[in-house]
Amino acid sequence: MTDKEIKALQEENAALRAEVDKLKDEMIRLVNRNLDLTERFEDDVELRRRTEVAREILEANIERQRNADLQDDGQLMAMIEIRVEQEKAYSDPDFDVKALAELIGVSQERLNQLFRRKTIHRTPSAYIDNLRTLHALQLLREHPNYTIAVIAEEAGFASVRTLQRRIQDAIGMTPVDYRLMLMK
Repeated sequence: MTDKEIKALQEENAALRAEVDKLKDEMIRLVNRNLDLTERFEDDVELRRRTEVAREILEANIERQRNADLQDDGQLMAMIEIRVEQEKAYSDPDFDVKALAELIGVSQERLNQLFRRKTIHRTPSAYIDNLRTLHALQLLREHPNYTIAVIAEEAGFASVRTLQRRIQDAIGMTPVDYRLMLMK
C-alpha cells in the first residue's frame, strides 16, 4: 500500500468517525427528546386524571348543593324514607349521620336542620337508632330462633349491649324479656 492510499484511508476513517460522532450526538438528542416527551405525556395523563377526579367531586358537590337548595323539607323526608327505610341502609353498623347526608346528597348541617324542624326525632342519629330498634323488635317477633347477637347484627347495631340498651330504653324491658312476653 502506498502512502497515498494510506493517507486516503486515514482521511476516510476520520470522516467516518466524524459521521459516527454526529450520529451519536443525534441519537443522544433523540433519546433526550423522547424522555422529555414521555415526561410530558405522563404529566398530561396525570393532569387529565386529576381533572377528571376534580370534575367528579365538583359534580357531586353541585348535586349535593342542588338537593340542599332546591328540595323542600317534605321532598327530603320522602327521599330519606325511600332511601333509608325501604333499602334498610341503617342495617349497616357503619351507617351514620355522615353516611345519611351523603346518601341523600345534603350537608350534615342541612340534615340536622331538617330533623329539628320536621321529625319527632331531634337528631338524625336518634332517627337511625330508632330505625334499628324498630327493626330489632320486628326481628325478635318474626324470628324467635335468632340469637340476640344475630338480631343485633341484622338490625345494624355495633354490639349486643347497644341493642339491649336501646330496647330497654324504648319498651322498658330487655330483648330476652320481650321475646318471653311474646311467647306467652
